[in-house]
Amino acid sequence: MNEDKEDTEDTNGDVEDTFEDEDIPQKRLRTKPATLRKSTKKASYESNVDVQRWLIEQAREDSEIKPEFNPTFAASLRDGPWLLSSLARFYEQDLITDVLHVVKSGKEATVYCCAADPATGAEYLAAKVYRPRMFRSLKNDAIYRQSRTQRDVQGRVVHGQSRHHDAAMKSEKGRAAQITSWIEHEFRVQHLLYNAGASVPRPLMQIGNAILMEYVGDVGDPAPLLREVMLPREEAQPLFASTLRNIELCLEYNCIHGDLSEYNILYWRGNVVLIDFAQAVDPRYNPDVYFLLLRDIERICGYFARYGVEADAHELAGEMWARHVGAVL
Repeated sequence: MNEDKEDTEDTNGDVEDTFEDEDIPQKRLRTKPATLRKSTKKASYESNVDVQRWLIEQAREDSEIKPEFNPTFAASLRDGPWLLSSLARFYEQDLITDVLHVVKSGKEATVYCCAADPATGAEYLAAKVYRPRMFRSLKNDAIYRQSRTQRDVQGRVVHGQSRHHDAAMKSEKGRAAQITSWIEHEFRVQHLLYNAGASVPRPLMQIGNAILMEYVGDVGDPAPLLREVMLPREEAQPLFASTLRNIELCLEYNCIHGDLSEYNILYWRGNVVLIDFAQAVDPRYNPDVYFLLLRDIERICGYFARYGVEADAHELAGEMWARHVGAVL
């Protein structure tokens, strides 16, 4: 056997070469403890735990940012930008997701059918968007304004009238304040009446020149106005009685519609729904508005008379007024 090298067998029977230290330096197989080991690679900033946490949070926030409101229906409209600016806030507040079609278009406003956000619990909602020129078609504007709380251009309640106030309200800013006041008034009245149990669409929110409310009808098939339907004769008397009950309920809560007719009553599945309360008045502010109550009832009696319903409008109005306002006329 060579002194410098000897053959030994391992447990598997293989030959293992061993060398003495004097002949060939033995390789060091052990390394320094991990705590003493110096890193040869600079740590990546992006791999930092705190940075990674921040990136994850930012990605989550970015994914929750809603895309810009861009309803397909508005793209083909000449006044599309006006519609967008009027309804975008409802979209941002998770109330609507799209605008589907026009329900009704009038001189003062246009009503649109909107796809409701699931958070509302509804499938569709109606958005009533007022035009800036709404006052041009309102008759007896002074009478209506005298029968409600008035506000100045800063939105403060005005007690009584003055030449200074009247002049201020004729300015561009003043007219804008008036328009806002009318729209806010309609929303408040509708909210009050809905909570009182009146047959009116449930109002959800009012922002700027638009009111968002319950949609009455099916998509593509909105509830028609009373004037647009031929009622089954057997429904005429019950619907007349229902309309009168709603008029009296309004009066009980200090509200006279002021412009009620078959043009602003919806008919849907055997029921009537009153709409359009921009011109509603409060008899406590101006007892001279009795004639508005009488006119509302006369129009309703005139419409249902064609179905054979007989009623005395003057008698009905006088009795309602005496019960809820207190003065016998």
